[in-house]
Amino acid sequence: MSKNDLFQPQQFRTPLSRARGMGASRHGVSHFITERVSGLALAPLSIWGVFAALKLIGADQQTAAAWVSQPVNAVLLGLLLISALIHLSNAVQVVIEDYVHRFTSKSALVIGNLFVCVLAGAVGIFSILKVALTVTGAH
Repeated sequence: MSKNDLFQPQQFRTPLSRARGMGASRHGVSHFITERVSGLALAPLSIWGVFAALKLIGADQQTAAAWVSQPVNAVLLGLLLISALIHLSNAVQVVIEDYVHRFTSKSALVIGNLFVCVLAGAVGIFSILKVALTVTGAH
């Protein structure tokens, strides 16, 4: 045993203190909370979405557009879309971080995941607003 081995700080640290020094500080907590809150929001919104879809089965385009133009339906549809994309983005990011081991591949996939989810959200919200704000009562 050399003189330098005696003075290594790792030698005197407890397992808990070594574990606390590992990883990104508190990053996982916000991710965990975001997943749980988005999942909680998705529960009632998904039930509403299923009933809304069942109600619109067989409806023509004008009826569906008139349904989306109702403010409550447009807002709930937007919330469902946003909650689902936030939940999807976080879930896919966890899978990427757990199963992709190369740093460059992992970084590219996480950025691509975020880009796709943000793009889908922007297109979805734009579509909901376009339908909701351009529908007229004239048939």
